[in-house]
Amino acid sequence: MILKGTKFQLKVWEYLKTIPKGQIRTYSEVARAIKKPKAVRAVANAIGKNPYAPEIPCHRVIRSDGSLGGYSGKGGINTKRKLLKLEGIML
Repeated sequence: MILKGTKFQLKVWEYLKTIPKGQIRTYSEVARAIKKPKAVRAVANAIGKNPYAPEIPCHRVIRSDGSLGGYSGKGGINTKRKLLKLEGIML
């Protein structure tokens, strides 16, 4: 799959592909992982623009308070909840 997006989006999306099935990360953890710890909002925006969901698993990223946040894939937040449940994650 050839990904199309900005350099920053691609960096975020590539990181998302490394999150193992059945695990979650917060937006802050993603920002730190890509060496942009102050770019939490930009990370959230990049994840929100992910056109490759669920192949690029943005559903595995949640808010720091434990809430789900958004989901750009078909079906929105309900689909995110279902995908996480299928992976054994109950929030």
